[in-house]
Amino acid sequence: MARRMTRPARRTPGVRTTSLLPERPARTHGPQTHDPWTRDRTWAGDARSAAACAALLFGLLLALDAAAGRLTPWRALLWLGLGVLLFAALTPPRVAAHGTTLVSRGPLRVRSVRLDHLVAVRRSDGISPRLILRDTAGGEVVLDPEVLVVNPALWHLVSDGARASLARGSLLCGTTALRRLSDRIDRETAEGVFRASGLE
Repeated sequence: MARRMTRPARRTPGVRTTSLLPERPARTHGPQTHDPWTRDRTWAGDARSAAACAALLFGLLLALDAAAGRLTPWRALLWLGLGVLLFAALTPPRVAAHGTTLVSRGPLRVRSVRLDHLVAVRRSDGISPRLILRDTAGGEVVLDPEVLVVNPALWHLVSDGARASLARGSLLCGTTALRRLSDRIDRETAEGVFRASGLE
């Protein structure tokens, strides 16, 4: 029996035969959870606490109105708005970093800075201390220094970016504030190690 010959696929001159579809990645077990962003790990807990305070205030105002016989739909809507405002005031901005970009997401605006193009880092002490970072493009992020203390991964990105800015010559002021913050983080890290090992 004669062997059946298969004809090769015809190629059109000047047209590549490589598929334009991307190759499918190898199937893995379970969903992929890789996230390139380094995020504040304590933000979710702070947001839950803010929501609990807002809900408590809303429920208390409703209960007082109901007990006094003054509860109306309009007053309930007013107390709901007050609770939402309290939640927005108590919820801290969500801080995250990716590469050399630090982002702070508040309820109304999103701010970002390039960590390798910093021009100033200032610390504002008061009732609630704040760390203010500003870059060469005018971007500014204001955050609680405690966010960097409890998130070592975020602190390392900020520290590396500040060193890059210093080497570039753009960082004109702020090394003292960063050095003090670094000393505090190192001290608290050492104390945590001592507590975990029972040497304290």
